[in-house]
Amino acid sequence: QVHLKESGGGSVQAGDSLRLSCAASGRTFGSYAVGWFRQAPGKEREFVAAFSGRGGFTYYSDSVKGRFTFSRDNAKAYLQMNSLKPEDTAVYYCALGPWGDYDSRNWGYWGQGTQVTVSS
Repeated sequence: QVHLKESGGGSVQAGDSLRLSCAASGRTFGSYAVGWFRQAPGKEREFVAAFSGRGGFTYYSDSVKGRFTFSRDNAKAYLQMNSLKPEDTAVYYCALGPWGDYDSRNWGYWGQGTQVTVSS
């Protein structure tokens, strides 16, 4: 059983940067893709970015492409978030799941989330 824990959230101004971390315990990420999802108040959880389990591929939602960068090793993942906007405000979750499927319902392992608040 793998446990995921996010850290690095906080309150920043628009245009600032944050780096989120996701640490695995119990086992490594293995061959799972690692993903970041976010959920704003009153909205559904949405896909942000994913990093494949093999091959080093990344995929970003259009809303963050060019601003966010995802990196990972076997047991830690990082989401560098630059040029933050108020609409990036949400709880950010780290998850493990299938590469190429960005429906959160199909991702099986989740952390508890970390709050990111961006003020204008």
